[in-house]
Amino acid sequence: MNKLIDNLGREISYLRVSITDRCNYRCIYCKPEEQFEFIPHEEILRYEEIVEIIEEAVNLGVTKVRITGGEPLARKGVVDFIKKLREIKKLEDISLTTNGFFLSEYAEKLKDAGLNRVNISLDSLQEEKYKKITRGGSLEKALKGIDSALKAGLLPIKINTVLIRGINDDEVEDFVRLTLGRPLNIRFIEFMPSGEELKDNYRNKFISVLEIKESLTEKYSFRPIDINSGNGPAKYYQIKGGQGTIGFITALSQHFCKTCNRIRLTSEGKLRPCLFSNKEVDIKQA
Repeated sequence: MNKLIDNLGREISYLRVSITDRCNYRCIYCKPEEQFEFIPHEEILRYEEIVEIIEEAVNLGVTKVRITGGEPLARKGVVDFIKKLREIKKLEDISLTTNGFFLSEYAEKLKDAGLNRVNISLDSLQEEKYKKITRGGSLEKALKGIDSALKAGLLPIKINTVLIRGINDDEVEDFVRLTLGRPLNIRFIEFMPSGEELKDNYRNKFISVLEIKESLTEKYSFRPIDINSGNGPAKYYQIKGGQGTIGFITALSQHFCKTCNRIRLTSEGKLRPCLFSNKEVDIKQA
């Protein structure tokens, strides 16, 4: 069988697929508040096209697919799309990243369709702060989404928490305590705004997760743990007696390029080898 191997000799087995650039949130590190143009609908890949691409990727050794956006649950037909993916032989794992807003409505349907697990973005446990970061999002709906995912068995559930200095770094221990009583995997992610305008506006908001880890070790006793995350960027730990885990993703302070096994497919059909790179191949023209 042919395999996907990049120029650095890394074998690619993980494909991240954006099915839409639309999102019901405008998170401060992701999109500017105004003057943002979405991709025209006619340029977005149809589900049938995405399935064909994934089938070819699986033939080349891809075993895991993560569905992303934008907000993937904002696109109609996503449940039937997951069903089609589940029919692909040798595709071992299908996951989805969401802000949780629609998850309470979709969790059971997604599980029944064949989705294995979810990652949920949650940057604050305080209502007003959550609204500020997401520019109007609903913390209540996100928390209900987590409850629904647990009930549906979309496990392991990973909570993605982007740490922003002076905004939510005072909530670290609140997130850590979530792992004591629930099987949640909290992942602290370094702040990396997209786009030059956002980078300029939030240049002083970066905080190293290694700094956070050091402060936590002074208060908690935790041990390294493997949650079967493959070549994922997070390093996980568990507090003694806890049900969940704490993960640290050093996206900027310590790159994880050497072990990266992923490529990205944008919603308009462009393959990108790296989240930090603008290099891409338009597969519709390849």
